Amino acid sequence: MASFPALILASSSPYKRDLLGRLGLPFRAVSPELDERRGPGESPLKMARRLAADKADALTDAFPEAAILGSDQVIALGDRIFGKPGTAQRAVEQLGALQGRTHQLITAVQLRMPDGSHHRAEASYQMQMRSLNPDQIRAYVDEDHPLDCAGAYRIEKAGIRLFEATRGDDPTAIEGLPLISVWSILLAAGFHDE
Repeated sequence: MASFPALILASSSPYKRDLLGRLGLPFRAVSPELDERRGPGESPLKMARRLAADKADALTDAFPEAAILGSDQVIALGDRIFGKPGTAQRAVEQLGALQGRTHQLITAVQLRMPDGSHHRAEASYQMQMRSLNPDQIRAYVDEDHPLDCAGAYRIEKAGIRLFEATRGDDPTAIEGLPLISVWSILLAAGFHDE
């Protein structure tokens, strides 16, 4: 690797940490402290882009010589956004709203370099959920405890059973960090895997 700056993942998510670790790069994960609420009139795509950029920029004072990777994932059914449910009851409600329908999963990434330049990418998936009855939804929530997952499902675990189909280009985007996109922006920023 030719003198690429230290890499910081602007996240406290263990899922994103594990995913980035697949690339075999040294990095440090640091949680950015920022408000992740939706802005007035903000579309799901704009929200994901803004939050990825805000996360990358939030750590620049603490790590001015580092390449900082911010990422955000938004689950949207039309204009409605689904966050992390936090409770089993809210997880059941979210899955009840998503069941039998196709929602969009948008993941945006932004790499902020020490010179202030930015490299951006997005990955989008169409997630077609099976029709589920309330007992099936409750049983799933009890099994996987997806309380810290946007949309209330863990696709990498039993949540895969909830879906009829998914359509997109970067399968790791579903888990929270689109590694094909991340690798592409690292290459665009001057990282070389030689």
